[in-house]
Amino acid sequence: MSSEEEEFAAELGAARIDPSDRPPREAIADVRIRVPSRGNRKLEQLITAVNADDQLKAWWHVQAVNATRRLGMSDHSWVHIQIVLNIALRLARLLFRRGVVPSVVADYAMSERDAEVVIASGALFHDSGMIVHRADHEEYSLFLTAQKLPQLLDRIYEEPERSIIVAETLHAIIGHRRRGAPFTIEAGIVRVADALDMAAGRSRVPFEAGHQNIHSLSAYAIEHVRIVPGSDRAVRVEIAMSNSAGIFQVDELLATKLRGSGLEEHIEVIARIDAEHERRLLPVFRI
Repeated sequence: MSSEEEEFAAELGAARIDPSDRPPREAIADVRIRVPSRGNRKLEQLITAVNADDQLKAWWHVQAVNATRRLGMSDHSWVHIQIVLNIALRLARLLFRRGVVPSVVADYAMSERDAEVVIASGALFHDSGMIVHRADHEEYSLFLTAQKLPQLLDRIYEEPERSIIVAETLHAIIGHRRRGAPFTIEAGIVRVADALDMAAGRSRVPFEAGHQNIHSLSAYAIEHVRIVPGSDRAVRVEIAMSNSAGIFQVDELLATKLRGSGLEEHIEVIARIDAEHERRLLPVFRI
């Protein structure tokens, strides 16, 4: 494993936990987003502002409660946010290194570091609308982001650049829905990164709580995801599965997000069953 991969893996280490019955202040006390900034001062300033913002942390807590406790879904807590953010930055840096030009560079003569701020912002806010409802949560995320993100960027950007960053972030958020049709590189990266948070830990709580359906079964079958430089393409995604049920995650969820992302020609996905004998996920399935 390269030093870059080790750095990336280290930032994915927060444990998945079932949202507890702790009071809100206790529940958000340990929330802290970590990313490898690689000297991007604007990104560092954004993360510092985020880590000081209890309202945003409260939103992440509510979206976790709604998803896991109330709906029996996979993890949508701050841990999911951190993982998507780190995956998105990993994808971005591999793509940019191979000559893929971010949309804020091509269209606004801004920089790759500004593109990283857009990508980070999209990852940080993409599921905020879950505090309102699961249905149409991407649209609810838009008005929450439009309210909060300018505050977080206030000391980082002046106008008109601040409004450009906010607008590009809003597009990235709406672009992550199933038929989001993103038309910027940054939005495509957020879309794919969201789908790549698929390893077994994400389904642990609903699966072990008895919510056994194709979503939890297939997510439980994903052992790990590795994102490395590709040979023919900029990015190679290697997915290890313990059971062929994981194909649902790869084909129905990841492939759906990758198609239409604008990144299809730059990312290859290889999925393998990483076991001599398939792991039995449940003894019998009844309906």
